[in-house]
Amino acid sequence: MRDTVLPEELVSRARQVIEANKRIGRRIAVAESCTGGLVSAALTEIPGSSSVFEAGFITYANEQKTSLLGVAGDVLDTFGAVSIATAWAMAQGALTRSGADVAVSITGIAGPDGGTDLKPVGTVVFARAEKDGNPNNIVADLRRFDNEGRGKIRLHAALCALELLLPEGAETPEP
Repeated sequence: MRDTVLPEELVSRARQVIEANKRIGRRIAVAESCTGGLVSAALTEIPGSSSVFEAGFITYANEQKTSLLGVAGDVLDTFGAVSIATAWAMAQGALTRSGADVAVSITGIAGPDGGTDLKPVGTVVFARAEKDGNPNNIVADLRRFDNEGRGKIRLHAALCALELLLPEGAETPEP
């Protein structure tokens, strides 16, 4: 009997993240917007995750991105919530505020509304920040997932975020 309500592929990827980071003694944090805590939920499905998972910030509203993660209002006003600049600031804020070794952020448009011609539904931006990393070395990616519905977009985004939490050289399972 399965002891989770989350999709098996999500739990499996989270297990890999926890185990790989535990092996190297690395603590992780996430800053989530469009996934609304899905990544944090997947990570905490894994027994022993507390030895790796430091914090999860769910900052759905722009005001929370500013107050909880320190994202500058100018960044949000200039580039928007769904941008590499915002994702990078979210990841940096999660890293700083949690004390983790690595942090990943996710911000995007899961739909069904909210998309534009420039940023259609399915646009999701990710960023990773590492402790003692060069702040000029921005690790970020913008993806456009097919609009297969809100649930599928959020699942794909969560899987991508988990992949970014894997240490370099860790095997990535096929989706």
